[in-house]
Amino acid sequence: MNSYPLFISCPRGLEAVLAQELSALGAEKAAALDGGVRCQGSLKTVYRINLHARTAGRVLLQLAGGGYRSEHDVYRLARETDWPAWFDVGQTFKVQIEGKRPRVKSLEFTALKVKDALCDRFREATGSRPSVDKAAPDVRVHVFLDEAQALLFVDTSGEALFKRGYRRETGAAPLRENLAAGLLALSGWDARQPLLDPFCGSGTLVIEAAQILCDHAPGLNRHFGIEQLRIHDAALYDGLATALRERARQGIEKAPRGLIRASDLDPHAMRLTAENLQTLGLPDDLVEMQTLDAVDAQPGDTPGVLLATPPYNERVSIPVEHWRAIGATLRERFGGWKVFLLTSDRGLPGQLGLREDRKTPLFNGAIECRLFEFSMRQRG
Repeated sequence: MNSYPLFISCPRGLEAVLAQELSALGAEKAAALDGGVRCQGSLKTVYRINLHARTAGRVLLQLAGGGYRSEHDVYRLARETDWPAWFDVGQTFKVQIEGKRPRVKSLEFTALKVKDALCDRFREATGSRPSVDKAAPDVRVHVFLDEAQALLFVDTSGEALFKRGYRRETGAAPLRENLAAGLLALSGWDARQPLLDPFCGSGTLVIEAAQILCDHAPGLNRHFGIEQLRIHDAALYDGLATALRERARQGIEKAPRGLIRASDLDPHAMRLTAENLQTLGLPDDLVEMQTLDAVDAQPGDTPGVLLATPPYNERVSIPVEHWRAIGATLRERFGGWKVFLLTSDRGLPGQLGLREDRKTPLFNGAIECRLFEFSMRQRG
């Protein structure tokens, strides 16, 4: 079976977490880079990553690469690529480009040159050219330029992988699902400890946790770009997906109830959480939900992990006095717990009256954040 060169993107700061995931899924030669992981894998591995990888953003399969000095060199690289071997002239496509200190005057113009090269190759092979669809293309072509190299990829994911296929509505500044999965990994939550999110919003963190608890693959409820490519093997893919659905069914039956808890001051947020669970096909009782101010949060009988993305920046503003009260709740009630809070507000520990053990830089989309870790001491 062919082995393909791949680049798997992820939220910045989660590269090491993703590299571990990919190695566990059968990817070879995984190497963390800025914003993702370079690796190699078979077609089966490509399917497995799209279906399984919780922290991945896109699975890009490299078609070509080489040195360049101008847009014309990039055109030649794209012109030499056998695009008709990858998709049909009747399908639509879109070219996306990004660069890191690229040696071209305009990325947009370079993307147009790649589009022209692709169409010219099709016209030579078939007598016609495919159409561009910027909104919902069948095939997405990605171009990356650095100071010396131009790389051409085809996107096997289609829609970004953080789109799990269940979300109908979000609250303000929603947490991306693959970042939520990364936060769970960084927190050390092992699907056996209690988990509490007292700022749950539309439930992203606890829904990711519920999927982990049930062994529910994050890609089960969606389609992928690879289904539009000539290399797609429907029988292989269907076999993998069927096995995963059975694993999820058994996982739902065996998963302990009451281990994951979610609360929020906004009743609408709690309704969204319940609706999102139902859309995924997960039972409501997997997550214990309550409309509650974080000040009134209770720890339960066994210490665990409190993980949350409290409101920041464009989200609802919370007065300093309220943060102080929340900090007091954590100190007085949550002895023995590990607390992890993701925020773009670097002054949050001071507002809580707590000193962090560690802070990890992460990005939620374009928003630079810190994951603050606190160890709550046992009292008495």
